[in-house]
Amino acid sequence: GRPLFPDLQPGGGALGGLLTALSVARYPLVAVVACDMPFANPGLLAFARDLMIETRVDVVIPSTAHGLEPLHAVYRRDACLPAIQAAIQAEQWKVISWFPQVRVHQLEPEEIRRFDPDGLTFWNLNTPQEFKQAEGRARDLAT
Repeated sequence: GRPLFPDLQPGGGALGGLLTALSVARYPLVAVVACDMPFANPGLLAFARDLMIETRVDVVIPSTAHGLEPLHAVYRRDACLPAIQAAIQAEQWKVISWFPQVRVHQLEPEEIRRFDPDGLTFWNLNTPQEFKQAEGRARDLAT
């Protein structure tokens, strides 16, 4: 029962998907989670949203030992859209290539652990085996 939107920038990868998500969003603050992250963390996203409002930044993004997590982050639509559009026009396809144009707050690992002590939030599934493991983990968490 949810609408699907084709990418506004076909072949634009994750940055094109982010452009589409922010373009069609109805609200000024937008939480973005990749479809292959089954353990999206509502508490962490709410914390990021509150921090965004409190500090008036444009992006709140988790920073982990593996790098930034732009596909489990919160964005201020009106500030981010023009920066993303400019990056695409300049053919800068890295998802965070436009960050110098906006105010970014990186959540540190210790902040993230408060909401994700098991380290599941950024687990993404790329294989049938990983999907099966995630199903088992979800069953364990439900009991």
